[in-house]
Amino acid sequence: MKFYDELRQATVTEKKYLFSSPLIQGALQGKVDVSSYSAFLAQAFHHVSHTVPLLMACGARLPARMEWLRGAMAEYIEEEYGHQEWILNDIKACGGDAEAVRHGRPALATELMVSTMYDRINRLNPVSMLGMIFVLEGTSIELATNAANTLQASLKLPEAAFSYLSSHGALDQEHMKFYEKLVNRLDDDDDKACVIDTARVIYTLYAQMFRTLPASGEQYALAG
Repeated sequence: MKFYDELRQATVTEKKYLFSSPLIQGALQGKVDVSSYSAFLAQAFHHVSHTVPLLMACGARLPARMEWLRGAMAEYIEEEYGHQEWILNDIKACGGDAEAVRHGRPALATELMVSTMYDRINRLNPVSMLGMIFVLEGTSIELATNAANTLQASLKLPEAAFSYLSSHGALDQEHMKFYEKLVNRLDDDDDKACVIDTARVIYTLYAQMFRTLPASGEQYALAG
């Protein structure tokens, strides 16, 4: 079995936990209001704004034997740079205060997900970044475009309010093909174990982020 398939198989339980989050299920059914969608975008901004710094941290700490992966991190950086600004534009299109989000604090669940990744890259193994990429891009492929289409129809918002979700559904399909080739090149058992463990952890923390978002105008269960 190739490692990519092993990774998918090893994270089935955690993936189900994420996908069963009330906000995700509500979004796919068109049962989410504008305040809930805006709350999601705010938290998306707070973790997406760390994507490039995390990729840079990973690339900087990789050993010489993984120069091929350092080059891949550079490609990811070029692809991902500035995407947090797309989210702020979506917030504006929803009638929200983008600058308040930019200068605000993330919810605790979001902050824990981001800080966990910095810790794993710097303390455990920089290859941990591949675990986070697997979760975020895999989730995007399966949910983003469907959720964007359903939400646009139910919320009656302009197309400009869904640039982040709509673009990532298609964009990440290409990224995932690239990713699959990358992880299948891993030949060290410790590196592989680290990717699987990180993916499990991030699935769980990402689910906590969704589960602390208001499903229908409710207040945050946990807020930073």
